[in-house]
Amino acid sequence: MIAAARDAHPHEACGLLLGHDATITKAQATANRADAPARHFEIDPAALIAAHRAARAGGPALIGYFHSHPTGRAAPSATDAAMAARDGRVWAIVAGTEVTLWRDTASGFEALSYDVVAG
Repeated sequence: MIAAARDAHPHEACGLLLGHDATITKAQATANRADAPARHFEIDPAALIAAHRAARAGGPALIGYFHSHPTGRAAPSATDAAMAARDGRVWAIVAGTEVTLWRDTASGFEALSYDVVAG
């Protein structure tokens, strides 16, 4: 995710968080299809559909999404809050070398703790 953010700068990077249960096993970068990618992100719909299809076929589940804030903090912005689906998925937000995780709940974003396990 950090590399995707660095490579996309000054635009926002974005992608999918895939895994099983509460374990993210892969962060898959996708194209940012937003009209203003320096300020917004829109995950490539084709990648999103492919991830759902793969999960239905026994592949990893879509646990959530990631995106970067090229000039902001690693925390949900007002735009993030307005765009959130309130579906319980995890959002990872990257700013520089910092990555934070958030659960998108019915009442807003809740900060999550996490451990990185070498695999």
